[in-house]
Amino acid sequence: MRPDSHALIVIDAQVDFCPGGRLAVADGDAVMPPINALMADFPSVVLSQDWHPADHASFADNHPCKAPFETVEAPYGTQVLWPAHCVQGTAGAEFHPALNANRADLVLRKGFRPGIDSYSAFQENDRATPTGLAGYLRERGLTDLTFVGLATDFCVRWSAVDAVASGFRASVILDACRAIDLDGSLDAALAEMRGAGVEILG
Repeated sequence: MRPDSHALIVIDAQVDFCPGGRLAVADGDAVMPPINALMADFPSVVLSQDWHPADHASFADNHPCKAPFETVEAPYGTQVLWPAHCVQGTAGAEFHPALNANRADLVLRKGFRPGIDSYSAFQENDRATPTGLAGYLRERGLTDLTFVGLATDFCVRWSAVDAVASGFRASVILDACRAIDLDGSLDAALAEMRGAGVEILG
C-alpha cells in the first residue's frame, strides 16, 4: 500500500466512453481491470463522473448545422462539439459495470452546468469555476495524485496539468488510460503534461 498522502484519481470511466457508448474511446473498456488492480495499492480513490444536462452547450445536437467534432467559439474559448454523452440519469452516464466503483471515497460530478464544458476534475473550461476537488484533497492531506481513465488526451490531460498547477504532484499511468487522439491530440497531450511536470508512466 502506498503512503497515506497518495490518491488514485480515476477519470470518467463511464459507459458512454467505452465501446458501444455515445462517445466511445477505442479499447476504453480495457482500462477497467488495471484500474481495479491499482485501487488495491492506494489508500484513497476518487472517481470523476461526466454529468451533463441534455441541453449542454458542448453537444453538437444543440447547435443547428453543426456536426460532432466541429468547433464553436464559447465565451471561454474554442469548444469542440461532442456527440451527446453522459447525460444525467442515463445508462451511458453510469460507471462501467466492470469498474469497482464501490472502492471510491469520493465521486466528483463535473460538466453539470449547461453553458460550460468541464474536462478537468479541478476546474471547468472557463478556467475560473473550481469543482472543489483541490480543497477536498488538501483537507485530507493528499498530495501525490496518480491519474488513470478516459480519455488520456482530454479529461486525463487537463486534470493532471491542473493538479500540478494547484500544487500537487501528479503522474499518469498510460497502461490504465486510453485516448481519443483527435488530430494528433494524444502527442500534444503527452508533451503538455511532461512540460507541466506530470510524470508519465507506462
